[in-house]
Amino acid sequence: MSDPQTDHAALIGQARKLQAMLESAVDAIITIDGAGIITTVNPAAARLFGYPQDAFIGRNVHFLMPEPYHSAHDGYIANYRNTGARKIIGIGREVTGRRSDGSTFPMHLAVSEFEMDGRVHFTGIIHDLSGQKATEQALRQAQKMEAMGQLTGGIAHDFNNLLTVIIGNLEMLEAKLTTTAQRELATEALEAADLGSRLTARLLAFARRSHLEPEVVNLNDFVLGLTDMLHRTIGSTISLSNALTPRLWSTLIDPSQVESAIVNLAVNARDAMPDGGRLIIETGNVTIDTAMSEELDALAPGDYVRLSVADTGLGMPRSVRERAFEPFFTTKEKGRGTGLGLSMIYGFAKQSGGHASIYSEPGRGTTVNIYLPRHGAVAVQTEAVDETGAGVAGKTILVVEDDPRVRKLTVNRLEALNYATLVAADAQEALTILGSGAEVDLVFTDLVMPGGISGYELARRVGVDWPGLPVLLTSGYADELVRRDADAIAELKVLGKPYRLADLARAIAEAFEK
Repeated sequence: MSDPQTDHAALIGQARKLQAMLESAVDAIITIDGAGIITTVNPAAARLFGYPQDAFIGRNVHFLMPEPYHSAHDGYIANYRNTGARKIIGIGREVTGRRSDGSTFPMHLAVSEFEMDGRVHFTGIIHDLSGQKATEQALRQAQKMEAMGQLTGGIAHDFNNLLTVIIGNLEMLEAKLTTTAQRELATEALEAADLGSRLTARLLAFARRSHLEPEVVNLNDFVLGLTDMLHRTIGSTISLSNALTPRLWSTLIDPSQVESAIVNLAVNARDAMPDGGRLIIETGNVTIDTAMSEELDALAPGDYVRLSVADTGLGMPRSVRERAFEPFFTTKEKGRGTGLGLSMIYGFAKQSGGHASIYSEPGRGTTVNIYLPRHGAVAVQTEAVDETGAGVAGKTILVVEDDPRVRKLTVNRLEALNYATLVAADAQEALTILGSGAEVDLVFTDLVMPGGISGYELARRVGVDWPGLPVLLTSGYADELVRRDADAIAELKVLGKPYRLADLARAIAEAFEK
């Protein structure tokens, strides 16, 4: 006969073991009853969905789902209990979750069924697929660009052979023509063939098959040497300024390619500012670590020279920005562009061992960054974060960022620095959180956000309503470009994207010291 005390102790031990497993699990685990009401939830679920643990209990699990799943969820359970037809239970599938800030994310949901006290219950194990999907998307984009490069490179190579024959025969024919009208026809044909040759040269640049003649150069010299020509190119309605870093590292590149890139970007900027504006050309030294590498299409960690060309023009929506480097893709009207300028720049940067990226939003201008390897630099090793950069325990930072992927990364980085975090998808939500009396020690906000309130305006309101609360801003635009809005609060620091974890730690420490 069993001992009741021993049985009770064993049950307590099993319960503690189960509790420890739930609390240490990396994936979210949620238990619901037969009506869909949440009965238990582990800490990973609270972190994933952005609610405190006690906010789950007693609520229908469908509040964690976007439409149409939100409205249909109870019907799923009823249908299973009536018919026994399994769609997720015991099978698992990819679905969509909704966080507390309203953002959605892909997740894998596996559900098991069990009975307790004569009632049916369900346990769901949720694995966040956001990182996996982002990696898959980056891989698909890289594969697409590589495939397009191979295709266009092959076409350009064959077409160049054809153009060689056409141009050669036209030149021979031209020497035998006797009338002015005949020579004019031959000249027009030769000019068209030359245009075709320039187009194929750009295609080859995109495909990374151009013949490069690299030299060790200082980009500051090129920018200064092109200034007069750029002034004439962009016209009097556009202000041109340079922000050149002293003691800029050297880089090994083809001078003609980088000159062509600067001119192309300046012309694009001019076209994006029909009513005038500012064009800023900026240089800088930057060290890419592992975290930044992931944001820059797996660019190898190491030292790079960054050339940024920024404008205050119309900007691009995401759908355009994601295709901007594709050959022949253009938003300009017919006859105004070939769609090869940016693709050529992308190919030149890649062939030179670097990378090109675009930061742009409608109405906020565009910054194109070209990363070129430092000459003679040795690739840096993956490094741990300096312990001196660790945050102060007990400090809470309010993260204000509209991009869910950037927001999640920022939260993870801040938690790695030992800070607690609150999150807001826009400035209005941030003001609501602050107005609720939440304990916040620093506001870390993006500059450009939806909702009509910029990071600068949010900083101004914080200064008025919560004096003494420090604000740190971040932006992917060139430094000189973001300062155009900073006159009223010029003392604020702007942390440029992308940034290293050590840069983030240093910027936060400086913000707390003010």
